[in-house]
Amino acid sequence: MAEIKIIGTAHVSQSSVDEVRTAIDEYQPDVIAIELDPSRFAALKKLARDPTVDDVLEIKNFNTLLVQWLLAYLQRKIGFDVGVEPGAEMKAAIEEADKRGIPIGLVDRDIRVTLLRFWNSLGFFEKIRMFWALIVSIVEIDSGEEIDIEALKDQDVIDVVMEEFRRFSPNGSRALIDERDAFIAHQLVLLKAQRPEGKILAVIGAGHRKGISAFLENPATLPPFDALTREPKPFPWAKVFGFIVTFLFFFLLAAIAFSGVGWTVLLYAFLFWVVIHGAISAFFVLLAGGHPYSAATCFGVAWMTSLNPMLHAGWIGAYVEARVRKPPISDFRKIYQTESLSEMARIPLFKVVLVAALGNLGSLIGTVLYFIFVFPVLGIDPVVVISTGIHNMGAWVTGII
Repeated sequence: MAEIKIIGTAHVSQSSVDEVRTAIDEYQPDVIAIELDPSRFAALKKLARDPTVDDVLEIKNFNTLLVQWLLAYLQRKIGFDVGVEPGAEMKAAIEEADKRGIPIGLVDRDIRVTLLRFWNSLGFFEKIRMFWALIVSIVEIDSGEEIDIEALKDQDVIDVVMEEFRRFSPNGSRALIDERDAFIAHQLVLLKAQRPEGKILAVIGAGHRKGISAFLENPATLPPFDALTREPKPFPWAKVFGFIVTFLFFFLLAAIAFSGVGWTVLLYAFLFWVVIHGAISAFFVLLAGGHPYSAATCFGVAWMTSLNPMLHAGWIGAYVEARVRKPPISDFRKIYQTESLSEMARIPLFKVVLVAALGNLGSLIGTVLYFIFVFPVLGIDPVVVISTGIHNMGAWVTGII
């Protein structure tokens, strides 16, 4: 029967690199399974084609891409601090496999599917907390706070970290940890079936070792494989929210029109919608370092996109940003090589993605502020206006019938 040996590594640890080389030398595996998917494997070996800015604009996953870049930056900064390139132990495993002619098994899930499932599993407030925690972590690392990398491989420390992550984001931990544990275990079971007499060495992040081992000890507990690989199709809450906003806006205008307060108030209600959405969206684009043309575009379209759940102001602003900045394909590699956030923020492609994310955020904030402040700004009593407007609309409809 095939034998599986799991090494739990830290992705920015020199001792993990040494441990991988030693384990391969001593264990003499027939297959080396590594915690990579084909796209990351190709990127690590510099075989992958960098996507173009048009690819980014077409897919429109600006938020998940931004999270991916910030996570990669955080890992890279930790690696810089300890003098080890992130993923160095995976590179070491690949180099040893190539040198010895040992087949490689890529056992991790497609990073694109993982990030989509992760992002879509988070609620609105979980996303805010996650972004905040990520920024705080980056600030701490940039300020020189030291991290004991080797302690991160200690099982007791791992258990504490994992438990904290589950409390912080139960849905996110399921997508990033539990599902990947199950996916990797499925792949190892498959490798074991393909080589019934062989030896498999699995090079896995230390945080996954416990979960994978539990699945391998009891494969009957593994969830169905196809349930782990499907791209998520979450309930379209954003579109539902957009349709509700559109309905409320036009209902509000109708109520004002039928209430008898005058057409001037109705005009100001509409202008307030245009200005508040445009101004806040444009401000956030400029905050992202976007070009004035992009900010002006968001100012001009935010009021319309807020009434169309299929469009977003940030998307249009990002398109203009891309046409003005003309990011070269090399920007993708530059983003993964930066040594500071300020350096990353100067990269045109990063600006495009940040413009999309913050432009949309500004428009969303504009919607919330509009419904909070529209009546105080107009100087009218909302209860009186809405109740009178509904009554008069009812009378008008009855009169037509």
